[in-house]
Amino acid sequence: MTLAQRALEQLEAWPDLTAGQASCGTGRAVRSTRSEIAHFHTDHDVDLNLTSRAVGRFAQDLTVSSAIRLVPGSRWVTVHLDCDTDVDLLLSLVSVALHAQDQPPGEPAPSAGCNFHRVTVLRRDPAGVAQPAP
Repeated sequence: MTLAQRALEQLEAWPDLTAGQASCGTGRAVRSTRSEIAHFHTDHDVDLNLTSRAVGRFAQDLTVSSAIRLVPGSRWVTVHLDCDTDVDLLLSLVSVALHAQDQPPGEPAPSAGCNFHRVTVLRRDPAGVAQPAP
């Protein structure tokens, strides 16, 4: 079982989320009653809808994580799953995303414009050095 499959199975068990096809057309998604929360595109890459407000609030913390990729102007962040800690980070960020979407509306509902094909994720080797993806 891949890390993405394990994370998706855990999220499918959350009472606030349901699973289905990602609106962007690639992979599976989990959604709340308000909108899609995450797109599971590959065995390692998940796009997470944090909202623009949450991305702005946590941007400094997100940029120091080697598992996170930000696209300027996007309310989605890409989480690259290489280890169990990355799955834990994803699950924590899904909780943040759910909370952020429960806030009073400050922005229009997101379109299917997740970050798929908009980021390049470099693989990490055991020494912690980024390597180009195959």
